[in-house]
Amino acid sequence: MHTLQDILYKINILSVSGRTDISVADIQIDSRKVSSGSCFVAIKGVSNDGHDFIENAIIAGATSIICEQAPVSIHPGITYVQTADAAKAVGIMMHGFCGSPTYDMKLFGVTGTNGKTTVATVLFFLFKELGYNVGLISTVNNRINNEILESTHTTPDVISLNLLLKRMYEAGCDYVFMEVSSHAIHQQRISGLHFTGGIFTNITHDHLDYHKTFEEYVRVKKYYFDQLTNKAFVITNLDDKNGSVMLQNTSAKKYGYSLKTAADFKGKIIDNSITGLHMQINEQEVMFRLIGEFNAYNLLAVYGAAVCLGIEREEVLRVMSNLNGAEGRFDWMLSQQQHLIGIVDYAHTPDALLNVLTTIKKLQKGHEQVITVVGCGGDRDKSKRKVMGATAAEFSNKAIFTSDNPRSEDPSVILEDMKEGLDLLLMKKVITVQDRKEAIRTAVMLAKQDDIILVAGKGHEKYQEIKGVKYDFDDKKVLLETFKELDK
Repeated sequence: MHTLQDILYKINILSVSGRTDISVADIQIDSRKVSSGSCFVAIKGVSNDGHDFIENAIIAGATSIICEQAPVSIHPGITYVQTADAAKAVGIMMHGFCGSPTYDMKLFGVTGTNGKTTVATVLFFLFKELGYNVGLISTVNNRINNEILESTHTTPDVISLNLLLKRMYEAGCDYVFMEVSSHAIHQQRISGLHFTGGIFTNITHDHLDYHKTFEEYVRVKKYYFDQLTNKAFVITNLDDKNGSVMLQNTSAKKYGYSLKTAADFKGKIIDNSITGLHMQINEQEVMFRLIGEFNAYNLLAVYGAAVCLGIEREEVLRVMSNLNGAEGRFDWMLSQQQHLIGIVDYAHTPDALLNVLTTIKKLQKGHEQVITVVGCGGDRDKSKRKVMGATAAEFSNKAIFTSDNPRSEDPSVILEDMKEGLDLLLMKKVITVQDRKEAIRTAVMLAKQDDIILVAGKGHEKYQEIKGVKYDFDDKKVLLETFKELDK
């Protein structure tokens, strides 16, 4: 059993009222999860302020309160600890409460707008194939060796994250590969964790509904690398204009990867086809199953991380050559009789969509049409909708605008936002089919032999969120079922 004074170690304490030698049963940031003996941490969130729920937490059994503002009403027998940053404090406290597992495993973080899931997932399978016990924390799912756990966020909340890391340590994990989202960095969900290293993939237009400006988005990403120690290492994408920015002010050892300039991990694409990438990496030629220039960057990042973690270069490339990417990332399938190519991809930002469509263009032999099915999420950054719409229309022969996860918004309004600013030439390419299943079926019906159908935006997701309800929906399943009907 932990005492309060044990878990307050390393916390910036402003004041204490009450005893600190009391036992703590658990730590909670949600008053509804508080029980007898809990320590409740009042965090100021985006939509709620934990300080408003301190009384609820005490009624539910909390015996200690961590807060930034001392409550007006002080209960006898309750310990109150005031700190400058409760969000940062709870991460440090929770990590200590769980036994500081990241000091006994090698935790590796991957951050950036695009590529996080593929890089983290390929690293997981690479090290698993090399014989290590491995953990994965990603958008698609969380894994502990062969055990697959459901994932609800790119980076879990601070309580769930530390409990998951504890489970990974207890399972004997040597390495843990983790996607680190900008929300998690900004909300201090990763405070207290000890990272062995980090990768920066790229940074493009995304999450401006949350961060408000692109400059703030860059600053938040950079903050992750600023916190790394001189015993850690950073691998950055030198071909991204903000790649070198991420290295400023970090104490970690610095490495770079590139397709275009001199780098520690230098790559060159020899051939890019539907069967995979033929690349040269640091003068050695290798065939990979992943497709596209964007995956060339992902593979370089994985290679660099593995080498920096001490694995022999030849062994890294040997194993990587047999690995597949993450589910829903340029996930392709064929209609055998009609010779159609279907591709499902998570691309939900303008840059990610452009990357996928540019890759498809390079796979074309000349006469095939590209038909893109795409939508935009509701209650998210509205400024990217018209950019997504313009990108899909410009780089496709036909673009079918459809519903994504509208959430609380009217899908028809989102679709109108996507069409904003399109000229007459691009509008001629656009068809609007609000029902996503019908949109996919329409794309297949419009396609002719050898055409390429891209279904973008949802990738691995197995649901569609409408008015607060998550309905079963799987782009890949719908596309495969439509292919089968066509091939009968």
